[in-house]
Amino acid sequence: MKPLLLSYLLSGLHFIFLLNEILAQEIARGQVYQDLNNNGKLDPGEPGIPSVLVTNGVEVTESGPDGGWKLPVREGQAVFIIKPAGYQSPLNANHLAQYYYWHQPNGSPFTEVAGLTPTGPLPEQINFPLHPQEEEDRFEVLLFGDPQARGIKEVNYVSHDVIEECLTTDAAFGITLGDIVADDPALFEEISESTAQIGIPWYYVFGNHDHNRDVTEDPFRDETFNRFFGPSTYAFEYGKVAFIVIRDIHYDESGKYTSQYTDEQLNFIKNFLDFVPLEKRVVIVQHAPITRTQGRKQLFQLLQNRPYTLSIAGHTHTMNHVFIDQDEGWKGETPHHHFINATVSGSWWVGLKDETGIPHATMNDGAPNGYSLVEFDGTDYRIRFKAARRPASYQMNIHLPDDIPTNELKNTAVLVNVFAGSEKSQVKMRVGDSNTWIPMQFDPQEDPLNAWMHSLDKYLDLELSNGTSVDEGIGWKMDPPQISNHIWTATLPDHLSVGTHRLEVETQDQFGQEYRSYRIFRVRK
Repeated sequence: MKPLLLSYLLSGLHFIFLLNEILAQEIARGQVYQDLNNNGKLDPGEPGIPSVLVTNGVEVTESGPDGGWKLPVREGQAVFIIKPAGYQSPLNANHLAQYYYWHQPNGSPFTEVAGLTPTGPLPEQINFPLHPQEEEDRFEVLLFGDPQARGIKEVNYVSHDVIEECLTTDAAFGITLGDIVADDPALFEEISESTAQIGIPWYYVFGNHDHNRDVTEDPFRDETFNRFFGPSTYAFEYGKVAFIVIRDIHYDESGKYTSQYTDEQLNFIKNFLDFVPLEKRVVIVQHAPITRTQGRKQLFQLLQNRPYTLSIAGHTHTMNHVFIDQDEGWKGETPHHHFINATVSGSWWVGLKDETGIPHATMNDGAPNGYSLVEFDGTDYRIRFKAARRPASYQMNIHLPDDIPTNELKNTAVLVNVFAGSEKSQVKMRVGDSNTWIPMQFDPQEDPLNAWMHSLDKYLDLELSNGTSVDEGIGWKMDPPQISNHIWTATLPDHLSVGTHRLEVETQDQFGQEYRSYRIFRVRK
């Protein structure tokens, strides 16, 4: 076939495809309004709210002076608003924002755990209620990574290990960064009911263990998630921060997943950012680290001219601060900060159990399981880690022998795992009340405590999630230790006297937060 004829044919096919897409679309319309009587219905006299962003997941429009809006929508799309600062959508019993309408006339394909129910023909009006709320420029966000519950027993682990201590939080809202469950979407209800006890709005990210395995087509993989939590790619604003949550996990027909951005997602982000002023901080939230996501360079192009950005992920069951520069395709004036959060489940709820029956669940980098709090103050922010059921001051482990012969002092290494530390942290140590502080060197490596805990797996009473005992080797064990990117080392002074000594370690992180820890050791002849 001649090249020119082939070009005409391809152009014609592309035109037919676009025409079919246009013909498949309907026009959705409605109002964004202030729900004065909190009944979820637009009643006479309830005012429309202008300048609220409404989207079909790709195109973004602004509500008019009377709150009115219209958008094209096709089957399978959601129409939803982007919560503006100073407002809140109604919350359901599980403190999940009700800000969307699914246009799924025939519902999801049949699955054991149901997806979306049929919505029927497109309504004449789709109205979105909002309630004014006071939002300070300074606020906190709770970050839960990978609760990853296998069975109701591990839902209870999440409740007792983490949720109960968060019941008195002052955080404005929380985000679970995906892998809400471990391949069992039937548990979405139970785990969201538990998380709702914290009593604040909660947002969820779609993870690679949250999909419905009964379908093979990627667009249907998240529809059980959609039924419980809403769109898997969405955005909202709070204070001076714009949050963009992206479903980065996509599947082929064999069930293999990759972390990537689709063209539709990138167009949605671009269209939303057209409305976001440069003086706001933009926070990207997804499941897998951005450094392994296909399409990240296109995302960077949308962000790199903005002075205030941040991105957050989970997935790795380690904690890490990554500073993305030109080598990774980021061309902004300063490196982009990507934070990989700690996991609630630690190392998948494995390890010896404590007196309450909960496994130690130490993460693969030697840090304890837990969660993080991000404090935003205008466009500034700081992140601090909280270990599950441990004091807020517990921020590091010091590795040093209890008893050291005098002739080995000059070769005795001190190793410190600063759980939320980064290459930008400063770490130093001193012995006793010495005025001499010894700088410690950033030295990523395996954590020795993690390796020791891994060796104890042979003592585990392995059992399935339903409590049934299983043979050795069939149950869940810790993964092999991984390189920890928050280890510092130094050598003890070689002139210490025989007797008992106190080692003090002090660290200051990139946000100026300071933490101290101590270890008692002895020098013997």
